[in-house]
Amino acid sequence: METILRPERAQWAALCSRACQSENEALRSTVSAILERVREKGDEALRALALEIDGRLPECFEAGEKQFKEAEQTLSPALKQAIADAADNIRKFHAAQMPRTLEIETAPGVRCIQKPVPIGKVGLYIPGGTAPLFSTVLMLAIPAKLAGCEQIILCTPAGKDGKIAPAVLYTAKFCGIDRVFCVGGAQAVAAMAYGTQSVPKVDKIFGPGNRYVTTAKQMLGASVVAIDMPAGPSEVMVIADKDADAAFVAADLLSQAEHGRDSQVMLVTDDEAKAAEVQLEVEKQVRLLGRAELAEGALSQSRAVILDTEDEIVAFADSYAPEHLIINTKEPWRIAGRVRAAGSVFVGPYTPESAGDYASGTNHTLPTSAWARSYSGVNLESFMRRMTLQEISREGLRNLSKTIVEMAEAEGLQAHANAVKVRSDE
Repeated sequence: METILRPERAQWAALCSRACQSENEALRSTVSAILERVREKGDEALRALALEIDGRLPECFEAGEKQFKEAEQTLSPALKQAIADAADNIRKFHAAQMPRTLEIETAPGVRCIQKPVPIGKVGLYIPGGTAPLFSTVLMLAIPAKLAGCEQIILCTPAGKDGKIAPAVLYTAKFCGIDRVFCVGGAQAVAAMAYGTQSVPKVDKIFGPGNRYVTTAKQMLGASVVAIDMPAGPSEVMVIADKDADAAFVAADLLSQAEHGRDSQVMLVTDDEAKAAEVQLEVEKQVRLLGRAELAEGALSQSRAVILDTEDEIVAFADSYAPEHLIINTKEPWRIAGRVRAAGSVFVGPYTPESAGDYASGTNHTLPTSAWARSYSGVNLESFMRRMTLQEISREGLRNLSKTIVEMAEAEGLQAHANAVKVRSDE
């Protein structure tokens, strides 16, 4: 990690840049070609891309009962119990978010209603590759089910053995999802957006992924399908003071760095000695990781920033707008109450980000790359939309007619005005 001492505000934008932001043009060209192939050729393109990218076809395109049973037999009782325990907390937190129907009479005889309605067809993307994230199945499938979505499908890439990870299959079945497709990357997003001979077309796509997946979602989200948010390579910012345990801080930084070389971690502190202590602890802990090479790749493009005041630290955190923000200080809520831009905030020394990743109950599908300034993380309402209804009585319209006609005619929309006048002349 590079250490930056007391940077001027003019430097902050550069310090807040993400690792892969310079690759956008080449990336978009590659992804665009993949999307077009899937749109034109459907399943044929998915098979061809699997051979080109992975060097093999998956064992099965859509998981069947055999694959689900094998997955159930593979998992240990302890892991099954952990999945059940995590699911219980996630379900409790998301069930509490159920929106209510709002009904109000805005004027005599004018009744306006806002009604939550589940999205009909949703597609869930579950990252695979070096770390199949079966926890993401819980984070997406549970709120989708609670919201009442009619059709839920799941796409996930195969592992090196050509199979879907058993934990992903088991968790999908546990959550009530039985249509699981072995396809990953930008091509999976395209398949769910356009529909193929096998993969159903959906109304909205959810789930994090690498930069190819994120780019595909953003491109298709502009015109073809709704998406949850931009959610690309993982990132964490840890705010620490002189009282923070360096081992805790280092472990939290590494918990995100191990996701991959394109991840990014940031340490922000007002104590230069603490930054040095954390750096040493990071070097010590990273050697013990099975994914040390990936973590070191992420650390090479990560930073420790020393700032003098709490005001600067909060401002810098909002400027970076991290996916995950951990506040490990003597008075963490004082800072937490001031932060305005973060996907999810973890308050205090005993609140590691990994708790939110798995089992505390909050959702771990969060905006990255500073999108936390304008996007929320996935929640129950992500799987719903709010539809308005209204009913106006004859008397209610009579009372509103002057206002409507005046405004419509001022905009030059005579037919709008006539739709009211014709009723007034009855």
